[in-house]
Amino acid sequence: MPDGSDTVTSVMRLGRDDVERRVFLAASAAVGLSALDIPDAAAVTRRASGSSGVRVGLGEVNAIRHMIRTLGDAASELGGGHARHLTVRYLTEDVQRWLDGTYTEAVGRELFAAAAELVHLAGWMAKDEGNEGLAQRYFVHSFKLAAEAGESEAAATALRGLADQAVDLGHLASGVRLAEGCVTWGEKLDNPRALAYYRNTLARAAAADLDVRTARAMLAASEEAIGRAPASPGDSWASHYSAGRWAHESAKIHSRLGDQAAAEELLHLSLDIHGIDRRRTRAMVLADLATVQMRQGDLDGAVASAEEFVAFAQGVQSARVNTAAQDLKERLGRTAPDVPVYEALDALGM
Repeated sequence: MPDGSDTVTSVMRLGRDDVERRVFLAASAAVGLSALDIPDAAAVTRRASGSSGVRVGLGEVNAIRHMIRTLGDAASELGGGHARHLTVRYLTEDVQRWLDGTYTEAVGRELFAAAAELVHLAGWMAKDEGNEGLAQRYFVHSFKLAAEAGESEAAATALRGLADQAVDLGHLASGVRLAEGCVTWGEKLDNPRALAYYRNTLARAAAADLDVRTARAMLAASEEAIGRAPASPGDSWASHYSAGRWAHESAKIHSRLGDQAAAEELLHLSLDIHGIDRRRTRAMVLADLATVQMRQGDLDGAVASAEEFVAFAQGVQSARVNTAAQDLKERLGRTAPDVPVYEALDALGM
């Protein structure tokens, strides 16, 4: 926000630039860490006291959250590239009009929190589409909106997005710092699903940074939290973090720590018991399962998992799914380039 504009003005400018397909800078460790700056505690108060537009109440807040669920479900099924620009247009047209409207401070805090969740979804979609720089800027704005609203869960979730991205890009020290911030915000919550979600974030960052002790401690703490989660999800932002999602992420951490047998067990748990059924999500679990099976020398199992992965990945608009297909193709190419699924993976990874 180089011109001193507030977070709302800045994120709307970012959204309009996105819709107009302008070029964005690459992701960097410095931009990610900027989320840890002290938030503007008076932002909501200033907006509420100076507003003069359309009158806004909790009905508009609930409408935003309903759209987040609808768009998020579509992204989980079909990939982040499926409806990203629809999400951003909703932000810059409908939600901006409400943020510029007239509301009480209490409604303003709810409105900022809902906007933070929508901006985070736009960031997740951009990352899934392969646009890391744009995703990072959405995540930073999501955190700032949530922190200004005093909404701990949305703030922790935004830091989680930044931490995971930093690890993916090899910015390990930044990833650990952001994951620690994520856990700190998350510990303010009485929500076992959310606690499991954020603790696994730090476990993943620590494992990537070769801090085995912290990784194992956070894995255990995450497992303890997901074990206390109620059977039915609530309405909170982290309510989508099911036992199946937890098993999938924990499997990847175990694999990183070298325990492929534990990883495979958790991946089967995710697929067979906890019902991961979104096409994109199930495809990613199957890709990880095929990789773990190859690491254990189970070529038949890996080929079967790769075939199922191809079936679920068809039609999904996701750079991460495409990358997983390319990765599987390269791994199979070393040991079984003649299997029929090899060509199907090649077509997906193009």
